[in-house]
Amino acid sequence: MLAPRMGVRGKVEQLVDNVAPALNITIQERRSADGLDAHVPMILRDGALYDPDLDRFFRDLPLNGVRSRHSLRAYGYDVLVWVRFLSEACGKSVWQGDRRDVLAYHRVRRRTEAGQRISAASWNRAVACLDRLYRWGVHEGLLPEAPFTHRSVWRQGYGGRRAQITARNDAYEPAARRADVSFVTLDDYRVFRDVGLRGLMPDGGARPGARDRNGIRNALFSDIVVTTGLRLEEASFLFASDLAAVDRRTARQVWLDLPDALTKGDRGRQILLSGRLLEQARAYIAVERAHAVTKFRQRSGWRSYERPIFVHRERSASRLRLLDGSDVVLDLLSPEERSRIIVCDDDGTPGEPAVLWLTEVGLPVQPNSWEVIFARASERCRSLSFSVNITPHQLRHTFAVHMLAMLIQQRIRDAALPAGPIEGYRQILGDPLQQVQRLLGHASLATTYIYLDHIASRADTVDAAVEELLALLPSEHSL
Repeated sequence: MLAPRMGVRGKVEQLVDNVAPALNITIQERRSADGLDAHVPMILRDGALYDPDLDRFFRDLPLNGVRSRHSLRAYGYDVLVWVRFLSEACGKSVWQGDRRDVLAYHRVRRRTEAGQRISAASWNRAVACLDRLYRWGVHEGLLPEAPFTHRSVWRQGYGGRRAQITARNDAYEPAARRADVSFVTLDDYRVFRDVGLRGLMPDGGARPGARDRNGIRNALFSDIVVTTGLRLEEASFLFASDLAAVDRRTARQVWLDLPDALTKGDRGRQILLSGRLLEQARAYIAVERAHAVTKFRQRSGWRSYERPIFVHRERSASRLRLLDGSDVVLDLLSPEERSRIIVCDDDGTPGEPAVLWLTEVGLPVQPNSWEVIFARASERCRSLSFSVNITPHQLRHTFAVHMLAMLIQQRIRDAALPAGPIEGYRQILGDPLQQVQRLLGHASLATTYIYLDHIASRADTVDAAVEELLALLPSEHSL
């Protein structure tokens, strides 16, 4: 029987085993290599390499746009489930799968009993992975055709233009992305931040016996994510020097550059950071983080690093200077490499990690640790009768939905409606969508469109927007 897919490693293994008991086919998440290549997964059979061509596909993924270790891991498990299914249910190897196998796979994963099947969004992600695998296989001459069919899809483009989206996989399920968006109300968020992360009581008082010394750090991290839409990995590996170097002056908000390799798809972008949060971050750096750095120095914390990268404290806006005198471009540093950077004193003594968020002993807080912190904060809220369960990625969705709703409302308030209906929708919806697209770092505006479906949940904003719209329309007396 097929169990629901979970994000926790142990539960992923349970899912894989339940799909097909081909336990001799396993996955190895790490390999002996440098940088991102160390996170390229390997599929094994009886402890040996399952297929050398499949392994070439995995090793080619970073070259073909998959540059996140979390994405590489997801690819590995999606392929593992499929390979086990083919082996157990069909008696086939990965390059022998055909369309009938895909249909059987869909029955197992999507049409079993409720509570046993995966979501449409998870299915579509698996299809995208396998589609990439078989396109690669056809290109490499490993099979004559892929087990998927494709069709060209035409959609309305921005500003009334028609744009063609080619080769859409017929195995995708429609409207799956809507279920993939989960956001929280601002009232629930405040409870989560103050009660869950900061450890306060519902009335704002200190919790008796509270010993969470990282509440300020955790709440600040959460506030930055929910007001910028940063992805978890992007927020986890910000540099302390990035915030220290920002010139706020009198601006209420400041733009912060995200290097290419830190962002999904290596596209880079700017985020808008509140001046108030910037000052709080600098206070965190000066006090709480400084205490962590002291412990890091006392314990020679850098010795626990695997392949540390030592850099000088002085840096330019776009480069770091290594101790050997060479420079490294920030746009080329992967998140994993950023977590290994140690800033040294003038005499070359290892001083502190470059990343902003540190544990009590001065080590970088890893993305999976934030997920644990958020899970514990949610559990704390529930213990006090608040129905809250929030993840870091939900805060990104929360930013997108609320920001889009407010931008649309602002657009209606500040500009009269144009005469043409198409142009009117373009200006009311197009401009805010493009702004949110840039802030989130979406490659396609179509991805940002999914948040429009959820603005209806923002009843306060929708009601206010309707009132603003009615105010712009001619009254009965003026006709």
